[in-house]
Amino acid sequence: MSSIVLVLLPLSAPAYAEDPTLLPTPGTSQTPTAPPPAEDPAPAETPPAETPPAEEPPAEEPSGPESKVEAGLGVDGGTERAIVELTDPAANATVATQAATESVDVVLQPLSGSFMVVEGTAEELAKLAEDPRVSSIHRDRTYLPADVSANLSLIGADQAHAKSFTGAGQAVAVLDTGIDPDHPWFAGRIVAQACFSATEEAGVESLCPNGANKQTDGAAADATTAKCLAGTVNMCDHGSHVAGIAAGTGGVAPGASIVAVQVFSRINDEELCGEPSCLMAYESSLREALDYVATLNQPIAAVNLSLGGMLYESNCDGTEEGAVFKEKIDALLAKNIATVVAAGNEFFDGVSHPACVSSAVAVGANDNSDAVADFSNRGALLDLFAPGVDIESSVPDNATTVYSGTSMATPHVAGALALMKAATPDVPMTELIEKLKSTGRPYVYDSNGAQVTTPRLDLAAALAGAAQQPPITQAPTQPGPGDTSGPSPEPEDSSTPDPDPGTEPEPEPTSSTSPVPLPTVTVTVTVTHTAKPVAAVCTRGTAAKKLTAKKWAIELHRGSGSLSDATLTCYLKLIGKSSKVFPELTKASSLGKAYRVLKNTRTGKAKLDGALLTAWLNWAHGTNGTTSLTAGEKVRLSAKPSAAALKKATKNVLKSVK
Repeated sequence: MSSIVLVLLPLSAPAYAEDPTLLPTPGTSQTPTAPPPAEDPAPAETPPAETPPAEEPPAEEPSGPESKVEAGLGVDGGTERAIVELTDPAANATVATQAATESVDVVLQPLSGSFMVVEGTAEELAKLAEDPRVSSIHRDRTYLPADVSANLSLIGADQAHAKSFTGAGQAVAVLDTGIDPDHPWFAGRIVAQACFSATEEAGVESLCPNGANKQTDGAAADATTAKCLAGTVNMCDHGSHVAGIAAGTGGVAPGASIVAVQVFSRINDEELCGEPSCLMAYESSLREALDYVATLNQPIAAVNLSLGGMLYESNCDGTEEGAVFKEKIDALLAKNIATVVAAGNEFFDGVSHPACVSSAVAVGANDNSDAVADFSNRGALLDLFAPGVDIESSVPDNATTVYSGTSMATPHVAGALALMKAATPDVPMTELIEKLKSTGRPYVYDSNGAQVTTPRLDLAAALAGAAQQPPITQAPTQPGPGDTSGPSPEPEDSSTPDPDPGTEPEPEPTSSTSPVPLPTVTVTVTVTHTAKPVAAVCTRGTAAKKLTAKKWAIELHRGSGSLSDATLTCYLKLIGKSSKVFPELTKASSLGKAYRVLKNTRTGKAKLDGALLTAWLNWAHGTNGTTSLTAGEKVRLSAKPSAAALKKATKNVLKSVK
C-alpha cells in the first residue's frame, strides 16, 4: 500500500510480484545493486551494452495551433479528456462558451480560472487550440495511491513528545482518499474537509458524499461512504492511514490539526484496474485541491501527497507536467507550507512525479532496522528517508492496520514539519526543511553509478537536542533463489480480450495465481475491520536480462513461461507509469492485451507498438537505457507518422532488445 499514483495516465495501486528471484524482499540491509541474472528456461542470449541509435527517427513537428496540443492526444480516434491552459484566467468563461459552440464538451471550470477541462476529438481540440487565449492542451493525467510503535522511537518522535513538541497550533493537509471523520485517532482535530473528484468519463464515479465533482462543506472527505466500498472492503482506507501517521493520536504530531481532502475518483474498469474497481486521482482534481489549501486561513505546516505518477531520473521542473505542479508547490512554500511527496515504490534510482519537482520534499522509505526499504525509490533526487515498513495506523471503522510503502514514510516527514513549525513558527519553512535534512542520520549508498548520501529523519536531533547519529553505509543483498520470505502477491487480472478480426485465435492462458487470505487486523474499538490482502510492493525486476518479443509472448501467455502473473502484471503497471504510449494509445494494461500487442504485426503502428512493449518489458525486467524508447515513442505519438518513419523507429527500438 503506500504511495499513491496519479493516474489514468500512469498507474494503479502497485501490482506485486511474487517471484523472489525478481523482486526485492524486505530485509535488514539493501542496495540498489542488482544480483547476477537468474537463469531463464529459454536459451540465454548475451545482450550487448545498449548504445543510443546512430540516428534517431525523425518525428513530424507540428506547426501552428497543433503545436499547442500534446503529442498523441486523440491520434487514434475518439474523444479525450484534456486540460486547456489559458493565458488569461479572466478569459475562462468566453473561451468555454466558444468551445461549446465548437461541440467541445466543457466538463470543469475551476475557480482559479487558469485552466479548464474539456472532452473532444483530436480535430476539436486542434480547433480549440487556434484560440490565442489557449496556451496549451494536454491530457488530464491521473495518479494512484502508492501501495502501502517502533517507527516513532527510531526517528526520536518519542523524545520530541517528552519535551512537549506535539504540533499543536499547526495543521497537516492530507490530499488522499479521504478520512474516517469520527475515528478516535483524530478526536476533534479535523478542522477542514474538501473533495475534488472528477467523473466525466464512463465508469468513473465521484467519491464526494454529495455525488458532485466538488464539495467543501460538511464531511466532504468522508471515507466511509458507500462509494468507497467494494463489497466489504473499504478502498478509501489509505487516506486515514496516512493522516494517522502524520497527526493521529499514535502519530508523529499528535497535537496537530488535520485538513482532509479527497482527491480520488472511483474507477469501475476491470481491464484498467486489474479488479472490478480501483481509485485514481486526476491531475485536475489535484490542482484544485492544492489551490483550495492555499486559500485556507489556519496555519498549515505541510501538504502530504502520498501518491505518484511517471518516473523521473532527474529534476522534472522543465517538463510540462512538472512546471504545473512546481508553480503550485512554490506558491504554497511562499506561504511557509511544505509539499511533502512520496518518492515511489519501484526500487528505482529516481522518483515518481511530483516528487521530482525540485521544491517538493521527496521522501523514501526505510525499515525499523535503519536500512533502506528494498522497494523504495532512491538516489540524488531524494530529500529524506523515513520509516515506511510495517507501520501501524488508523483505518476506517475505528480500526488500525499495518501497511508498508513510501506512502507511509511521507507523513512521518509532514508530521515532523508540523512539530518544527509549531516550535519555531517564525522560522521560514525552507530553513526548517534544511534543518531536518542536516540533522538526519546519513544513509550512504550507490545510485546510478555514484555514491549518494540521503539523511534519515531524526527528530531527536532536530528538536530534542540529541547529537546527529553517525552515517550508515548501505550494503544490501538481494534475495536469492528459493527465498520465499516476501509477502504474497495481490490477486491480479486474469481476463483476456477476444481475438482481433482477421487473426488466428490464440489459446488463452489460465491464471497461475491463487487468492491470498486476508491478514489479521488489530481493531481499536468493537468493530471488525475487513482489510485488503497484504501485497508485496511492485518494483522493477533485477534479472537485467533482455528477451525478444517472441520470448515475452511466451511469458505473457499465462502458465507457459517462467515468470508469475503477478510479476508480469507488476511490469505492465510500471510500464504504464513510465510510457506515454502504454496505456494512453495502446491499452496493454492486462496480460491478455499485452500478449496481443506482441503478436499483432498487421500495420506499421502495430509493429512499432510491439517493439516498444518488448523494450519496455526488458526495462521492467531490470535492463537500463531508454534512449531508443523515447525516440520511438515520439514517432508513435505523431499525428500522422509516415510508413518510413514507423519502420525506421521500429528497427531502432528492436536493436535495443538484441
